[in-house]
Amino acid sequence: MTQHTEAENYSGWKTIQRVAPYLWPKNHFWIRFRVVAAMVALVFAKVATVLTPFFYMKAVDILAPENAASDAGWLVGISAGGLVIGYGLMRLAGVGFNQLRDVIFARVGQRALRVLARETFEHIHALSLRYHLERKTGGLSRIIERGVKGVEFLLRFMLFSIGPLILELALVAVVLVTVFDVRYLGVVSVTIFLYVIFTFRVTEWRVSIRKEQNKADTDANQKAIDSLLNFETVKYFSAEQREARRYDVSMRAYEAAAVKTNYTLGFLNFGQAVLITAGLVVVMIMAARGVQNGTLTVGEFVGVNTYMIQLVMPLNFLGTVYREIRQALVDMGEMFSLLGQAPEITDKPDAPALVVKGGEVSFRDADFSYEGNRQILHKLNLRVGPGETIAVVGPSGSGKSTIGRLLFRFYDVSAGALEIDGQDVRDVSQSSLRAQIGVVPQDTVLFNDTVGYNIAYGREGASQDEVIEAARAAQIHDFIMSLPEGYDTPVGERGLKLSGGEKQRVGIARTLLKNPPILLLDEATSALDSETEQGILESLRAMGQGRSVITIAHRLSTVIDADKIVVLEKGHVVEEGTHAALLAKGGRYASMWQRQRADMVDI
Repeated sequence: MTQHTEAENYSGWKTIQRVAPYLWPKNHFWIRFRVVAAMVALVFAKVATVLTPFFYMKAVDILAPENAASDAGWLVGISAGGLVIGYGLMRLAGVGFNQLRDVIFARVGQRALRVLARETFEHIHALSLRYHLERKTGGLSRIIERGVKGVEFLLRFMLFSIGPLILELALVAVVLVTVFDVRYLGVVSVTIFLYVIFTFRVTEWRVSIRKEQNKADTDANQKAIDSLLNFETVKYFSAEQREARRYDVSMRAYEAAAVKTNYTLGFLNFGQAVLITAGLVVVMIMAARGVQNGTLTVGEFVGVNTYMIQLVMPLNFLGTVYREIRQALVDMGEMFSLLGQAPEITDKPDAPALVVKGGEVSFRDADFSYEGNRQILHKLNLRVGPGETIAVVGPSGSGKSTIGRLLFRFYDVSAGALEIDGQDVRDVSQSSLRAQIGVVPQDTVLFNDTVGYNIAYGREGASQDEVIEAARAAQIHDFIMSLPEGYDTPVGERGLKLSGGEKQRVGIARTLLKNPPILLLDEATSALDSETEQGILESLRAMGQGRSVITIAHRLSTVIDADKIVVLEKGHVVEEGTHAALLAKGGRYASMWQRQRADMVDI
């Protein structure tokens, strides 16, 4: 099912029902009290709004020439003054209660947005690695952004525009029937009915155009973020204009849809004005005849006009509100369909924490495939004893990196088992599993924050002294202190302000601070020059003391000191032993070693 279809299926009442618990949560009395209080303030505001023209109407009648010229003219003046003051008070009450409603509801709405945004953020982190490898960051950020804004709009306009509009229409209907005549209600009802039908039909048309606009907006944003993340690659190939053209293609589609949106908005507004004006003219003609034949007063004539204008004001926004609500439902549908995606890897109910005693890691007859028709691991048997260093080598595509992903349980084996100290990783909680494993990847990616923050990320709550100690162990403390701001020096996005070796040392310090009993080194030096590599290798060897270490390596020269070297080919072990034993065997490893030595000599 496509994302678009999922969003459509998640629209309407299902989406509204999904939002409702955030407005009426269980065990939160203060939130429910605020919602009720806001609704009460809203009702008072609408009652005051509907009563306002009534005071105005009566004041006009009292101030009519025949009443003002009577012997009781002074009494008329007092009554008129009281009505004018009442009119002013009603207007003030309408505004005041509306503002009070907003003030009361503000915490409810903002809390709902915060809770929903956090839930979405946490859910995205809970989704599988497979999802994140396939996603587009720009498009995903747009879905979240539009979804949260959609919730905000729905809360604001559904509760404080559509609901109040219906209430106001009902109150005005009562006034029209009791004060005037049912015929006036008939004309107003027909006018509003035609207005609503016209508005909804045109708005549905405009929603389809808005979807095109959103699609182009998402595409443009995704291309922009993708291009900026690959800034250096763009420069390498002098592709600035090429990227600008790609971006402009999406922006042209956005421009075309935006122009259509503006054109149709003009048509919608003019059509609404025609219908409302026609209804107003008919009502005014009826009222004028009523004044002529004595069934209506001049004040009531003015009152009819005032009520019609009062109805027009909220109705003018009906098209916009309806369109935005429809779009908000679509946007929220996309976000809730994202929230509805179940994580591929989940903990079993009441999964216990992993207990590491020695740090033994065992793959037993492990099979794995990313896709059903492409097997990566075949009956893999691999054991890392407590405190032992095992190196895994082999050609690209042999399954080396997959071992690390299975160890962290980004995926589960499809057959066989992966155990740590005899505990199947599928039976323990993911958080406890990952807490016991440290990793130094080929390319250490840093947060766009300070050096100190990135090292401290290894263990929440670590003290500054502990951060410095980890940096010293990783042999990067002196370099950090040479920086203008020391540990407070920003590293830039993805750590781009640091060299490859510096980033690796920050990554090593971060892992040392975590102090895990099991360590994964995933081609941790393959992207470094020889001189930097030797320094990093010394730090890695020191870090591996007393830990169970799995080293995934491409350069065989980096693993000659390993307790055991395992050669993978097409997902299963073809050779294993020490460096010397494998060379003496003259098999696959020896062939790889000779080839790499020859390449080094050629260089």
